[in-house]
Amino acid sequence: MHYKPTISDWKLFQEKLPEWQEAFMDILNHEYIDLLNGDGQPSDKFWNLDDRIKEDKRLTGIVCRDMRKSNMFEDIMSLIAEQAISADDLSEFSDELQTSVKARIDS
Repeated sequence: MHYKPTISDWKLFQEKLPEWQEAFMDILNHEYIDLLNGDGQPSDKFWNLDDRIKEDKRLTGIVCRDMRKSNMFEDIMSLIAEQAISADDLSEFSDELQTSVKARIDS
């Protein structure tokens, strides 16, 4: 089943994405704090954090580089794979989108 984004889903995605990204960044910030408060040399913790931030800032949960309606479904799947959101976060979206996401997750 191939999902074609509806205008209402697209508008809702544009509204929700910044909220999801803020929540995801909050989770990451706590992980960074734990990394910095962990055992080890300060320099090791610094460079480990630097590496982690370099990786994380490429995630859709941080920045959606090519935000287009045609990419919305794949962006949602990336957000789920990154654990920035779950399928439950899509409850306000159309049944068709939710069904398509669940089918992709199950495959």
